[in-house]
Amino acid sequence: MRIIAKKILRDFWERHPDNEQQLKSWYLEASNATWTDPNSLKEDYPSASILMDNRVVFNIKGNNYRLIIKINYDYQMAWVRFIGTHAEYDKVNAKKI
Repeated sequence: MRIIAKKILRDFWERHPDNEQQLKSWYLEASNATWTDPNSLKEDYPSASILMDNRVVFNIKGNNYRLIIKINYDYQMAWVRFIGTHAEYDKVNAKKI
């Protein structure tokens, strides 16, 4: 899977260094994944929330942070749409971001 916008993750972990290792681990795992559909993603991340329009919400660092990506399974690409705290997550529309 090709992950677009690693810079968003890097900028976030520079502001919140307590999640740097978890985001780096997620990035490495996702980059090496070949998810073909939401079910194959759920095999690797059972706690991920599958939303409409191929969006997925991941819990990061023991559910302290939320990461939203949008996936194109056919092209094996994922775009980082949002990373933030729960308070920040509550202010966005995860289905449209």
